[in-house]
Amino acid sequence: MLMIGLAGLALSDAERTWLTSPGVSGVLLFARNFASREQVTTLIESIREVAGEDFLVAVDQEGGPVQRFRAGFTRLPALASVGDIYDRHPAEAVRLAEEHAWVMASEMRAIGVDFSFAPVVDLARGNAAIGLRAFHADPTAAAELGSAYVRGMHLGGMAAVLKHFPGHGSVAVDTHQAEAIDPRSLDTIRRNDLHPFAECIEARVEAVMMAHVIYPAVDTQPAGFSKVWIQQILRNELGFKGAVISDDISMAAAGAAGGVAARVHAHLDAGCDLVLACFPQVVEEAIAAVQGRAASAPERLAALRGALGATWEGLTDNPQRDRFIARITALDAQEDKA
Repeated sequence: MLMIGLAGLALSDAERTWLTSPGVSGVLLFARNFASREQVTTLIESIREVAGEDFLVAVDQEGGPVQRFRAGFTRLPALASVGDIYDRHPAEAVRLAEEHAWVMASEMRAIGVDFSFAPVVDLARGNAAIGLRAFHADPTAAAELGSAYVRGMHLGGMAAVLKHFPGHGSVAVDTHQAEAIDPRSLDTIRRNDLHPFAECIEARVEAVMMAHVIYPAVDTQPAGFSKVWIQQILRNELGFKGAVISDDISMAAAGAAGGVAARVHAHLDAGCDLVLACFPQVVEEAIAAVQGRAASAPERLAALRGALGATWEGLTDNPQRDRFIARITALDAQEDKA
């Protein structure tokens, strides 16, 4: 039910207790948990020693402005740079999206991370928090590149997580900082923002992360608290069978539900399978909130476990990886020249 955040580079005694608490299904790692590849690998191993091999370990390793693990890993360009190529050479951009995803996924699997919260399939239409994280402003381009990214993640042994449903790119406000309201009609959202999600769901994506955005033409609640968005539209209309995941409950826009416990319950009551409590300050209250609640469908969370991956040594002794890295890192060089 919960995916929690940790404070630092190694587990504290309190965090060891959290990992075995009923209702805690995984950990989301951040830059604060990373000093080197060796250190974070040791941290992941210690998490599994405490919580077991089925416990989920995740990260935001999108590339560009959101890449939590940097030193010792491929510096991944922003997804927007792939979208720029699409405008000139669509087939080349599709191949680059798949290669970008494979490099990211294979590196994370080699150190024991199950999945990254990727890809971002929001439209690049000016949102302060999305920015370069999105592929493209055009729904068809975002859908094609997002589907390619999902394929690359699968080839790298990793489940994919679309974000932020039903589309965060067309509202200006950053939900980390304030309430966000998107006044557009459902028909407009369907024609635009929902298109990449629908296409990627057809590519058998394993999970979808909800947006902390209110779409008042559809529901008065933020999407992550909304049975309309989760049950009626995502599950019934789009036919999505995988895991539904909240965005971080510590974000300002999640405050519509009230305090920490109320935010947890609002997400779970609406149909989320996994709720993110990313800051250690809220973890104990979130854990207390889920005591006695029935667990989510275990098969949905089980699908997020990573497939067997190569060791780091085996991964780096791979000429195909070298070719992919050369091609995707060249995107940053092209951006520098532009």
